[in-house]
Amino acid sequence: MRNSRVARRYAEALMTAAEEQKALDTVAGDLQGLERLLKESREFRLFLRSPVIKTEKKRTVLREVFEQKMSPLTASFLDLMAEKGREALLEDILQQFFALRDEQLGIVPVEIRAAVEMSEDQREKIRKKFEQITRKNVRLAFSLDKQVKGGFVARIGDTMFDASVRHQLEVLRKRFSQGNALN
Repeated sequence: MRNSRVARRYAEALMTAAEEQKALDTVAGDLQGLERLLKESREFRLFLRSPVIKTEKKRTVLREVFEQKMSPLTASFLDLMAEKGREALLEDILQQFFALRDEQLGIVPVEIRAAVEMSEDQREKIRKKFEQITRKNVRLAFSLDKQVKGGFVARIGDTMFDASVRHQLEVLRKRFSQGNALN
């Protein structure tokens, strides 16, 4: 819990600085690239989390790798993270930054789990339905889950929407057991 509060504070500080410099889109783009790197490179994640590698070495490597590829604000933010010994929290900070940005833009993230890949038409219908439900723009994140038996399961924050065949059968079973299946 403490790490998420620290990550949130750093994310808020970065967002404020980006807004003041009118560089929010540039910083967000830099951070998306950094997020991709963190997901794709196990070595980079291990480098950031390593207590054996000295702070100055991490700062030097981060500067050499990112200084020319990112905006000055993002590069100096990474340097600050290393200087303060917070580079291991980078993934959490990125997650908090994008959550704050979505909140600011009125975008609600919706996670969809389905047993099979959905067509573009199905995805669009789901997107429209959740925009009606939330009365906001939604960003859908689809993933395959073999545990879902037909249909899909969606999550918005702490709220679950179960449109799986398994759930529908369970509802039907309860109705039958209560004697009002045809109502």
